[in-house]
Order: sequence, then C-alpha cells, then structure tokens
Amino acid sequence: MGPIATIAAFICLLNVYGSHCSTLRFSSTDLNVMIGDISHMDIILNNSLSKPATIIFLYEEGNIKSYKEKDHLISQLSNLTISANNTDPVPFNITPQNAGHLIIGINSSSEELSDLDSAFLRLTIVHSSALDIFNVVIGWIYFVAWSVSFYPQVYINWKRKSVIGLNFDFLAYNLTGFLAYGFFNIGMFWIADVKNAYMSEHPRGINPVQLNDVIFTLHAVFITVVTILQCLIYERGGQKMSKISSVLVAAAWLFAFIALFVAVGKKITWLTYLYYFSYIKLGVTLIKYVPQAYMNYKRKSTEGWSIGNVLLDFTGGSLSLVQMFLLSYNSDDWSSIFGDPTKFGLGFFSILFDVLFIVQHYVLYRNNAPYQNVEEADGPISSYGTIS
Repeated sequence: MGPIATIAAFICLLNVYGSHCSTLRFSSTDLNVMIGDISHMDIILNNSLSKPATIIFLYEEGNIKSYKEKDHLISQLSNLTISANNTDPVPFNITPQNAGHLIIGINSSSEELSDLDSAFLRLTIVHSSALDIFNVVIGWIYFVAWSVSFYPQVYINWKRKSVIGLNFDFLAYNLTGFLAYGFFNIGMFWIADVKNAYMSEHPRGINPVQLNDVIFTLHAVFITVVTILQCLIYERGGQKMSKISSVLVAAAWLFAFIALFVAVGKKITWLTYLYYFSYIKLGVTLIKYVPQAYMNYKRKSTEGWSIGNVLLDFTGGSLSLVQMFLLSYNSDDWSSIFGDPTKFGLGFFSILFDVLFIVQHYVLYRNNAPYQNVEEADGPISSYGTIS
C-alpha cells in the first residue's frame, strides 16, 4: 500500500483517534466468477468513521507482486465514499471481462483506517462454470484411482503367498517418500505455528495442503507398511534392498535428522524444515520406479509386479495432468503449468514409467515366466514358479 495508508495505521496505533480507529474488509476473501457475470460485493467496517473516507481499488494480477490502479480482467471499479458515522456495508459490483486470477486491494486517504493490507479479495475468473464442476469431478476420480492403486499389489502378494518380482528398493523409496510427504502435509495443515509462518510469507495466498492431501498420504504410508510386512512373511526368493538404495534412503533420513537440529537451533524456520521433506519426496519420485523397471528387464518378466497398480496409477496421473490443463485453460493461467515445471515434470515422469511398465507387461514380456538364477542388482533371484 501507499505511504498514506502506512501513516494512517501508525496514527491509529498511537490512538490519536481512539475509538474511531477502524478496519475494513471485503464481504468475501475468495470469489469464483464466470466472464460476463455480475457479482455483488460489500465493504464492511468494524467501526464507524468520524469523517467521510474515499476508498480506492487497486489490482494485483497473476504473479505480479505489486498493485496497480487498472486491470483488463474486470470493468474498472469506481472509487467509493464511506459516509461519516456509517457502519452499514458499502456495496459495489464486479463485472469480469477476461479470464484470469486477480487480487483486489484497497487504499484510502483516511487517517482513521488501519491495516488496509489485510483487506483483499482473491478473484478467479473462468470461461465456464460447467468446466469448473467437471474439474472437481476429475479431481475426485484421480484421488480414488491413486488411493485404490495400492491394493492390487497387496492382493497379488496375498494370492501368491510370495513377493518375488516386487522390487524392495521400490518399496523403500515409496515408504521414504510418503513419510516425508506426510510430515510436510501434516505440518502445513495442522501445526498452527507453521501455518502462521506460511501466511506471513504469503499473506494473500492459500494453504497448498488440503485435508484430502493429508488423508491420501496417511493412507499411502499405511498400505505401504502393509506391503512391507508381506515381504517379511511371504516367500521372497533371496530378494533384498540394494546397497545403493540403502545408502540413498539412509542419506535422506540423515539429512532430515541433521536439519532437525538446525531448526531446533533456530537457524532455519520450521516452515523451511518442512519444505526439506517436500524436496525429499521430489527426489524419491524421480528415482523410485527405476529399480522395478530394471528388475523386470533383467527377469524378462513382470510376474509378481501388479499391472493393476500401474493402470490405476496411470489413470490417476493422466487425469491429474488433464485437470491441470483444463484449469489453466479455464482461467487463462498457463503459468500454473509451465511456471511450475517441477510439478508438471514429476507427473509426466511418473506417467512415462507407467507406459514403460504397460509395454513391458503387455508387449515385451507378455506371458513370460521369469528367468531362473538371474543375478539381480539387489541379490540372486531363483526358483520362480508360475502364477496359478
């Protein structure tokens, strides 16, 4: 905000105007509208003013982190006047003209108004409301697909009473990745100090972690532990974790352990510490499929590796990318894809491995029984039977 608003806030803090020091807010902080629809909003005061005040609207579009006085996404809002001794909501209308994301803020010459920085409206303008609903449906479908994708492998292990063909490095990476992601999600969603720190750094942002993210991660950790327990009780044919995987997993947790003491010593914030876990998750996602794909190649078979898991993961990943493109189109916000290449790249990377597994299962090694006595990177594999 401008220097006038800052001075006004300072004056209010000094109680120059006593009970007349007021704050105001929009009737909503988030609004989703379609191009051409007129939305009715209010500015609400917590206290009346002793003198009339003029309200000036300012705009912050997309990733631009500074306000301006005009924007092409909506029709220009006229300045508003708040009468003295008035506590009634002050109405105004928003008419969207183009799709996009916009933050509407306010400024005022009144010395009685304080904390104007906290008064803002996040506006999402879309081409189609129906497409918005369709995106929500897609989101739930891929959430279910990803959640269910763990169970075909558990079922196959139980049916065969064997985990031969399921790579232990993959399981170790999966458990590490989901635990790290779980720490990040739980901290961001439930720990008040972390949430406050995030909002302090992103005062007009939205917490990126939602309840479904937490539920999915906790479920993923649980079912991965169940699969690992199966590896302890079912036939495994001499399979074990490779030395490379053991070193990488140990290094990841050693890094997290050392960073914990750095956070306790207040050299980094707890928010930064949680972000380290998200980086571990990203690293795990890049490498976790490699051992299983290589194992299938060495055995010339996918026996013991659930294709149901792959197909559901492919469905979830594909729909998540489709949703990203539809969301970007609907709000003309392509930076959400190409401006965040890590998120898009990791999703695309996982789908490529799913395609590789599908080709291995249905084309390259279709109906192949695994080679016997093949020396694998993670130990000898021998005496494979066929699935009954």
